[in-house]
Amino acid sequence: MKTNVLKVALFGSALVMGTMIGCDKNDPDPNTGGPSGPDIWDRQWITLLASYPDDEGEAGNGGTMVYAVTPEEAKDPNKVINIYTNGTELRSQRTARAQASKNGNFIYNIQYTGESGGTFNKYRVSEGSVFTDTREEINTEPILGSAPRWVVAAEGIGVGVFGSSEILYTGEGVNAVFQSTKSTVKIATLNLDDPEITRQTEFEFPFSQEQKDAGYAVGRIDVPILNEAKNKIFIGCNVSRTDATKKPTLNTNGGLVWASATREIGTVTLVVDYPSLQNPKIITSTRSTANNHAYRTMSQYVGEDGHIYQAATDRSGYEILRISKNTNDYDASFYFNLRTALGDNSARIQAWRYIENGKGIVLYSKNSNSGGGYIALIDLNAGTATPIANDYETALNVSQWQGLIAVDDYAYVPLTPVGEEGRLYIINWKTGEVIKGAKLAGQTGSSYIGSY
Repeated sequence: MKTNVLKVALFGSALVMGTMIGCDKNDPDPNTGGPSGPDIWDRQWITLLASYPDDEGEAGNGGTMVYAVTPEEAKDPNKVINIYTNGTELRSQRTARAQASKNGNFIYNIQYTGESGGTFNKYRVSEGSVFTDTREEINTEPILGSAPRWVVAAEGIGVGVFGSSEILYTGEGVNAVFQSTKSTVKIATLNLDDPEITRQTEFEFPFSQEQKDAGYAVGRIDVPILNEAKNKIFIGCNVSRTDATKKPTLNTNGGLVWASATREIGTVTLVVDYPSLQNPKIITSTRSTANNHAYRTMSQYVGEDGHIYQAATDRSGYEILRISKNTNDYDASFYFNLRTALGDNSARIQAWRYIENGKGIVLYSKNSNSGGGYIALIDLNAGTATPIANDYETALNVSQWQGLIAVDDYAYVPLTPVGEEGRLYIINWKTGEVIKGAKLAGQTGSSYIGSY
């Protein structure tokens, strides 16, 4: 019996494996930044991010601009920031996957698609438009492809991930018969203080054979985080299920299209040991079945209590779960439902940040991913959410949001409808006080997408 393989491109571009990973590091140079080391300085700057359209005019698909302000400048309603004219562009053909050090003195970027897709860059933040490229480059493309998913998983430690899946079947065309699935994972860890790839691995995703035969597969994986003990990495997963009982149809190109089946297993997180990247296993929630791979924003945080708080969202979810520091598994006793807390069954978490003592801030839309931009302060312990009004709610689109920073008592949220001007909202997460700070100039097809 002949067995064929249908390769489903669920994540990034084709992966070309290589035996050597390039790294270009210059000698120290006060003009170019040079080797930079860890972020040991107090915070001086809040970095704002904005995206602009590509050549075809698709909003948010062209590139990323950054601009740094002091907390005092951020709160000044008379200050005008034109990030598109005065900011610095992060190197990337499409919107960059930007990250930052804890104190905000370095911005990290892995370029997204194009000839330099997969190239890591590090920038030293100075002021305004002064972002000095340290020239400490790493080529992650041979491991992670040209459109990698990655985050700062812990201070000084980056983790990039890649997921793909295959459907195994017999027969040809519409007479093909589903057999099983095979999902593949690739992981690379990075030293962000002295940039280099420290370890890499590849393995088959650890579904049981019964789960694979039932049609379960994982494509995109994202938002890896290190636990408090720094001995485990937890990775969000986009789990899908093929209907093993149905024959496929053909698309316009003659390719096989398989029907989907109802997903029955809970929210899935992939866990590997750190730093070895060995012993992969999955944990599943009994409280949610939503995917938890997010989109462009971090969705997992280690609380000061040592537990991991995870938004079960792929831009359409509304739940926050907890992974226990004691068991490294889901804590079934904990569950937060944003819709219940708000009394709004249309709410969808687009981005959020855990701050401290169970408190956090959420950006959410209503009914769809592009359904406006709303803010709420949440108390995970009390199960409550307090809406914070803004002047642009129905006109916003926060579906491509990236960073959401809170410094001391304030969260910094730049809000601009696409193509229009807006304001930098500074929100006291303890009291709910709102300061409408610096004015943010607009540009056609462009909008702000975060703060670091």
